[in-house]
Amino acid sequence: MKKNVLILIISLLLLPGCTDSNLNIQNTGLKNSDKNSSYDTIPYNDKTATNTPPATQGVLNKSEAAANTLPATQGVVTEEIKKIDQPIQSLYKVARVIDGDTIELESGDHVRYIGIDTPETVDPRKTVQCFGKEASNKNKELVSGKMVRLEKDITDKDKYGRLLRYVYVDNIFVNLELVKQGYAYSYSYPPDIKHQDLFVKAQQEAKDKNLGLWGSCQAKVAAPTNTNTTNTNISNPSVPNTPEEKNCTIKGNINSKGEKIYHSPGCKSYNTTQIDEDKGEKWFCSEVEAIAAGWRKALNCQ
Repeated sequence: MKKNVLILIISLLLLPGCTDSNLNIQNTGLKNSDKNSSYDTIPYNDKTATNTPPATQGVLNKSEAAANTLPATQGVVTEEIKKIDQPIQSLYKVARVIDGDTIELESGDHVRYIGIDTPETVDPRKTVQCFGKEASNKNKELVSGKMVRLEKDITDKDKYGRLLRYVYVDNIFVNLELVKQGYAYSYSYPPDIKHQDLFVKAQQEAKDKNLGLWGSCQAKVAAPTNTNTTNTNISNPSVPNTPEEKNCTIKGNINSKGEKIYHSPGCKSYNTTQIDEDKGEKWFCSEVEAIAAGWRKALNCQ
């Protein structure tokens, strides 16, 4: 009897512990089930995932659209960049006009126009040449007191220290304008011949129209001293000239490079220069005639 009571008591004492243990296990199982249910009870739908863009997709699409769409100001900015890339062209004020093809800037620099030559008015070695004053006055009309733009060719300065330049006033190419209107000759002075074709063409047109010096100075500067000559027209200098026939003393030489260069009496190479007419070399009666035929003055004549 006592033995049975003892067993009963032990069973009663052990029973609550067992119950609590089982409950804890069951509770844990429920909690795990709850945790698992947060994933399992909401099935993953592949179709929904495919058709529904993620939250960032709109942002990406907007970025792509922005990349492919030029901003409204981009064209303006591009134009401004182009302006920055272009060199700024300096302007210089003309203080005075020396003659038809030479000016002095406000800085004190003298500028000799490239590619042309006008009749002399200030050279102490020469008398005032026909149409020299007119050429000087025309140059004053074009540039005196104005702001000019200067363009360099190859050579920076001549032996006198003058800047060798093409000169522009607004949209007027001054060197060319003087030739076009008959105030200047085309004067080839290698290597500075960038615009020489323009000058030669303009000179021919001025000659054909008898503009400026071509209508006023032909008889004065080109008429030979020998009254037996028949060639008194400067626009046709192709007739052979020799000192014996015409008393013309300017030597039109062609050098090894094919350059046509004339030598007047007094030039350093005058006495040593030989004229071979079979090679196309000529004698001229005046510098104007030589220039009109396409020759330029020898450098050692200046």
